[in-house]
Amino acid sequence: MLPPERTPRQRIIDLITSTRLSSYQLAQMLGIPERQVEEHLTHVVKTIARNKTRQFILDQARCQDCDFVFRDRSRLTSPSRCPHCRSEAIAAPRYGIDLSAPQRNPHYS
Repeated sequence: MLPPERTPRQRIIDLITSTRLSSYQLAQMLGIPERQVEEHLTHVVKTIARNKTRQFILDQARCQDCDFVFRDRSRLTSPSRCPHCRSEAIAAPRYGIDLSAPQRNPHYS
């Protein structure tokens, strides 16, 4: 269990580091509404972008009927239906943070 004195965004970062979770899973773990998790995720992306040792990973949503992958989608929320087959059976996107090696400057070896 995560310590309660951390903010929801800090707790989300802790939970998705080195793993992939959906907004529904995060909402269940944090005890907050799923839409609130999605709002926090937009800020988490900005926070992680400033840190060169971490990379935000988005496993795109996918249609379960025709396997269409929502690659060009910029929003972090789950789409309501597939643009190809109109199915509403959409596998939710999953979010993660990967730790990467810091970039070395070749001029300072």
